[in-house]
Amino acid sequence: MPNKEKSIAEIQARMSQEGFWDHQEQANKAMQELKGLKNIVEPFTECVKRVNDAKEFLELAADDADLNTQLADEAAALKVQIDSLELQAHLSGPFDHANALLSINAGAGGTESCDWAAMLMRMYARHADLKGYKCETIDILHGDEAGIKNVTLRIEADKAYGFLKSEKGVHRLVRISPFDANKRRHTSFASVEVIPEVEDDSDVEINPAELRIDVYRASGPGGQGVNTTDSAVRITHLPTGMVAQSQKERSQLQNKAQAMKVLRARLSALKSQQQIDVMNKEAGDKQKIEWGSQIRSYVLHPYLMVKDHRTGVETGNAQKVLDGELDLFIEGFLKTKPEDRDKRLKERQQEI
Repeated sequence: MPNKEKSIAEIQARMSQEGFWDHQEQANKAMQELKGLKNIVEPFTECVKRVNDAKEFLELAADDADLNTQLADEAAALKVQIDSLELQAHLSGPFDHANALLSINAGAGGTESCDWAAMLMRMYARHADLKGYKCETIDILHGDEAGIKNVTLRIEADKAYGFLKSEKGVHRLVRISPFDANKRRHTSFASVEVIPEVEDDSDVEINPAELRIDVYRASGPGGQGVNTTDSAVRITHLPTGMVAQSQKERSQLQNKAQAMKVLRARLSALKSQQQIDVMNKEAGDKQKIEWGSQIRSYVLHPYLMVKDHRTGVETGNAQKVLDGELDLFIEGFLKTKPEDRDKRLKERQQEI
């Protein structure tokens, strides 16, 4: 905490210097850093003050029933605040403070999986709304009959990536299919990718000569045109084959800038993963089970249950989860050690 308070004082001192606002980009970056530091320091300082005040009142309470009741209420409120601070302490990764780019891809299974992908999209949009996050659709490809084949959401909030990184992996749905006339039970899969939105000045270098840029007209369900001009942009990074696209803006230049942001974030995530793979290989560790195994199951028939296979957290209120109440699973993920999550997934894979 003293180091963070020192950093706040240094930034505030720079802000008071002449010419600080002449370089708008650097000034905005400093302001974001200041905001992030204050979001940690101020709640902690307030919590310490409330605890000390409560201790003083406790000495005065004695046999005062009303004061004891007030202290009990304050203790309950402090527990909630302290739990929140402890959860924040788990978000210490280099990109945990960043906005999140969340992509959903329907698995094999045609309309069933496309509909499941659309349900997941609604779940994350509802979660963002409940948490007060800003959520926007960057790109979407609708299914042939229903649902979506893939979608990319940009979720803007302090520590959005830190919280939502728990959602990366394969999500499994078991239900009576609304598309099956015989009302049989179906299992559908969809994969979720979550990457941090990195700054343009990150250490990821992109050679323009290695990019293929295509423009096209955005379309919606049934083939109707969303935009009346060829404003949607698709950028392919030829060395890796990675693709990023955007169609949310009516301006081709804006869509290109947004697609470049997504591509830069994906290349940064790829670089980080490659570094982890190299370290694991040097250490002789086995590769983590992530993309290839389901991390969570949503069972709507013959009973109701949502279970996270990495942490063991589960609930019978499946509808509440699909309506965006994900805090139970996010907190469970953050509070469980990585080695314990890997162990649970491996045990689950062996059972299957």
